[in-house]
Amino acid sequence: MDISKLKAIDVHVHAEVSCHDPEDPVMGEFFDAASAYFKAPRERPKMPEIIELYREEQIAFCMFTVDAETGMGAKRVSNYEIAELAADNLDIMIPFASIDPHKGKYGAREARDLVENYGVKGFKFHGIAQNAHPADRMAYPIYEVINEYKLPVIFHTGHSGMGTGMRGGGGMRLKYGRPMLIDDVAVDFPDMKIILAHPSWPWVDESLSMALHKENVFIDLSGWSPKYFMPQIIQYANTQLKHKMMFGSDFPLIHPMKWLKAAQEVGFKEEVLPLIMKDNAARVLGLS
Repeated sequence: MDISKLKAIDVHVHAEVSCHDPEDPVMGEFFDAASAYFKAPRERPKMPEIIELYREEQIAFCMFTVDAETGMGAKRVSNYEIAELAADNLDIMIPFASIDPHKGKYGAREARDLVENYGVKGFKFHGIAQNAHPADRMAYPIYEVINEYKLPVIFHTGHSGMGTGMRGGGGMRLKYGRPMLIDDVAVDFPDMKIILAHPSWPWVDESLSMALHKENVFIDLSGWSPKYFMPQIIQYANTQLKHKMMFGSDFPLIHPMKWLKAAQEVGFKEEVLPLIMKDNAARVLGLS
């Protein structure tokens, strides 16, 4: 990957449907609700379509599924499918994996295989969808593998668009999106680069505090248009956390170019925007 040719690096892109299998009906119900919430198209693009979109825009991206087979009862998109597709598109695509924390030691075996044999460069966890406290010891065997290889891991934080408006929130418990629940993980696994996904509303100040306090904690700004960011996000991005914040879109729910356009208009300093758009992610992902 030649980062000098890239406009940006999007650290938060979802693979929501397989190239080989039909859409899971359980996930379909959540996609319906999420599309209504985000005012996004209902049809989910296949991975090759996403790759071509990002290549055309000269934006590299981290792609992952969310393995919530226990918490949601939905079949995941295969981590191996994502990794194999990335192997043919390394100029633009960075493969991440997601493993249900409930899989414990067996999940750790998959994590190691994905890193050693399939080139996976990071991992994604979503405590709300996975119905799991981020610091539950059942996940620690998986974290131990990630920590050993000093890889980045993205944790969902804050409100969840998935489940919003559904009866009982689709069974999802927002408490597992509280950023401070991840603080123990940051302490116990100091070689794991932790990226707190989204502005973390309604707990945004917890994420800012953790990124300020912990050398291995970062923030991606995905899932919200920058025009809706809380003022303290802009304040800290321009000052103490200018090397800790990264661009993420949450595509396909938010288009990357729409996010980047809005980011030009919300008060980020001119010298800070390149850090957010590309440079910080390149460093955290080990690309520079």
